[in-house]
Amino acid sequence: MRVLVVQNYADTGLGQVGVALGEAGAEVELLRADLGDALPERPAGYDALVVLGGGQNALADEQSPWLPQLCGLMRGFGDSGRSVLGICLGSQLLARAYGGENIIGGATEFGWHEVELTPEGAEDAVLAALPPSFRTFQWHDDTFILPRGASRLAGSLAVHNQAFRVGRAAYGFQFHFEADRPMVEMWAETFAEWLAERQPGWSERHPLEAACFGPQADAAGLAIARGWVATMASSSSARASR
Repeated sequence: MRVLVVQNYADTGLGQVGVALGEAGAEVELLRADLGDALPERPAGYDALVVLGGGQNALADEQSPWLPQLCGLMRGFGDSGRSVLGICLGSQLLARAYGGENIIGGATEFGWHEVELTPEGAEDAVLAALPPSFRTFQWHDDTFILPRGASRLAGSLAVHNQAFRVGRAAYGFQFHFEADRPMVEMWAETFAEWLAERQPGWSERHPLEAACFGPQADAAGLAIARGWVATMASSSSARASR
């Protein structure tokens, strides 16, 4: 299985998604869109697409001129039945790709917060191994209105749309389930100055919250990653049978 990964911002990465892809023996091709790597025109040659997060918003076409093409590519993967995974910014771009409305600002979350599955989420194969509610890492300011026909899979009191699916296996996750404790630690160090200004006291709270919430969040995140990777095999089988 061949997976295209699009990175939109420095110091982001696959995290636990990379673990699950490695377990499955997937071949990963990473494109740094933020550094000018060209995106393919079509999904041919790939089984799945992963779009990672970033500091820009989903409508920042002037700052990040590849975003419209990336939205088209995400839709191309999804419409062809291939597996798609959008995380944080990636989820907002997936919503945009399918006609959802992006809402810039007013939805700030940071740290480990609780997310609840919807009834559809509890029955979804990717999320089936999760408890009804769980902690996961959040870092975002924006949100979105779901595209028409999308299935809402998870939400919270703070942000209504936390996870959704379009079609067979195009999944958007507003929360950073891929971010295990080592990744969060790396972010805390890399973005220390920004966090000191925007999230006062984080350096003191971080160790305590990581110890308290990190183990459950890491377990939930790996379960999601493995569940999504399993959709890739179904995608390949379906296309091979045509």
